[in-house]
Amino acid sequence: MSSQHVTIIKPKKIFSFADLKEIWEYRELLYFFAWRDFKVRYKQTAIGALWAIFQPFITMVVFSLFFGGLLKVPSDGVPYPIFVYTGLLFWQFFSSTLSDISNILITNQAIITKVYFPRLMLPISSVVTKILDFVIASIILVGMMIYYHYTPHLFGFILIPLFLLMTFMISVGLGLFLASINVKYRDVRYVLPFFIQLLMFVTPVIYPASIAGKYSWILAFNPLMGIIQSARASLLGTTVLNWNLVGLSFLATFILILIGIYTFKKTERYFADII
Repeated sequence: MSSQHVTIIKPKKIFSFADLKEIWEYRELLYFFAWRDFKVRYKQTAIGALWAIFQPFITMVVFSLFFGGLLKVPSDGVPYPIFVYTGLLFWQFFSSTLSDISNILITNQAIITKVYFPRLMLPISSVVTKILDFVIASIILVGMMIYYHYTPHLFGFILIPLFLLMTFMISVGLGLFLASINVKYRDVRYVLPFFIQLLMFVTPVIYPASIAGKYSWILAFNPLMGIIQSARASLLGTTVLNWNLVGLSFLATFILILIGIYTFKKTERYFADII
């Protein structure tokens, strides 16, 4: 009678270099997930990937008409469409990434309960498609600068990847935390849209942080404020780039992503059982 060996695969409770090695070993699966998400999103659409441009562009037009035109919201000496679109690029990346990652385990319930693979592959693949959307939407910003004869600061283009990385860290950190909760408590899908909508009004997307006057320090508790304001300062020259604010925002984003990964890894072994 031959003995049978049963191998039990269990995820580690903490994130380590072994996880990075495992993700690299499954890199082809990462490509598959990213390509699948991209195809599903734009499947049977008339304009396809142009939706990545259409949404922030129309939002910019509406904000420019109401806030820039009617309410005369200041824009620190920059044409308001350029000012608000720069903020919208980062906000759109953050909000869409956060929404997708928070629900990524629920939307991939079938594959999670049947096949083993590093669960972190799912949120990472979602971010890949969002970065592509960011790059596509940035084309409109270049076109707007040409239209308004506005010359950006070249130093800003060097720092854009840094600010995009920080936005990535915020959205992934919060997304992993909410995804872990969402597996057990489905209230997240009801609370998240309200949270995102509320957060937009306390983030200087449609207005400069200076409009808050002496209370602008309160906005600094929101790391997105530091990212968007610093992106505008470096690219548009709206204000002097505050490196202390950049450092504070980076520290906050680093803490958020650590919390997100810790929560995700701690609850990962139960995903397939309670999803």
